[in-house]
Amino acid sequence: MSVRPEARVLPSLEEVPAADWDALHTGSNPFVAHAFLSGLEATGCLRADWGWTPRHVTVWHGTRLVAAAPGYLKTNSHGEFVFDHAWAHAYARYGREYFPKWLGAVPYSPVTGPRLLAVDDAARRALVAAIRGQAGADGLSSAHVNFHTAADDAAFGDDWLPRLDVQYHWHNPGPWRRFDDYLAAMDHKHRKNIRQERARVARAGVTFRVRHGDEADAADLDAMYGFYLQTFVEYGNSPALTPAFLRHLATRMPRALVLILAEHGGETIAGALCLRGRDTLYGRYWGATRSLPGLHFETCYYQGIDYCLREGIARFEPGAQGEHKIARGFLPHFVRSRHWIADPAFADALRDWCTQEAASVRAYAATLAAHSPFKPDAAT
Repeated sequence: MSVRPEARVLPSLEEVPAADWDALHTGSNPFVAHAFLSGLEATGCLRADWGWTPRHVTVWHGTRLVAAAPGYLKTNSHGEFVFDHAWAHAYARYGREYFPKWLGAVPYSPVTGPRLLAVDDAARRALVAAIRGQAGADGLSSAHVNFHTAADDAAFGDDWLPRLDVQYHWHNPGPWRRFDDYLAAMDHKHRKNIRQERARVARAGVTFRVRHGDEADAADLDAMYGFYLQTFVEYGNSPALTPAFLRHLATRMPRALVLILAEHGGETIAGALCLRGRDTLYGRYWGATRSLPGLHFETCYYQGIDYCLREGIARFEPGAQGEHKIARGFLPHFVRSRHWIADPAFADALRDWCTQEAASVRAYAATLAAHSPFKPDAAT
């Protein structure tokens, strides 16, 4: 007699052995690793008063975990990077409560990756059904899955509204071995501008060092956390990550954590925090204690590209937004999300809105692509 799948909602990843969770994905994306997600919970990065309550949806065959989605009960839309504030306002005008909602995502991380972790397609579809079923049973307005991969799309039914957005990613087409190879693929104007930007930083006497988690000492981690705090203060935002989380990454994910640190006059003056996957470098946070021409571009973009070229990493995703990245070789790339709305009439209205939004995003991406810095005959 076959065992029917059972859906369970878990309030903490500590209720799942790390090996069982990590068996559901390839390990190529560090953000869905048990160590990353459980670390957020264990080191005080997720708080209910900030709108984040862990509520992971899982599917089991007896005692075997066959599917899971990192999920959270949200009482606001902060830290998501797929903006639905207009939906919440419209829902309120409609006379309904939009919050709480369920969100399948990696907190604070606008990074594409698997969101429906499963042993096979059948388990993945069962997981989607479990997410919707649980949201309905809990009386939630909606369920959302942000920054999922294209491979996840097939598991969603037509009742999950698709949304589209654009980020800017760097991709090595294969022949680039050195930074000069990447520059050689560009037109003269952009190649010259990048060389000038890098030269300004070098003339200022700034040097760089790269440290993985197992190479970074306490001073390196403290400096990086200080840069992170300063950037959040400058933009008037509340920092969610804690020093303990950074130390957790260095200990539990030592080769995935990559710190790019800028030195000047014997002092560490800037840094970029990245995470490394199997074939992608992910830029997440940066900060600096001094303002020098070109320092941001060198620390956040060019040093990352150099790292990818040295390490044979094919892609570099430096974070959300920023049209200025195009001139530096980061081209438009579509990112996805899916949304289930409990109210059928409201869902129908949003369906038309999503269709129009997608058409606008595609047209915008085509316009951006026309400003590529690469020569028409370059392999990109």
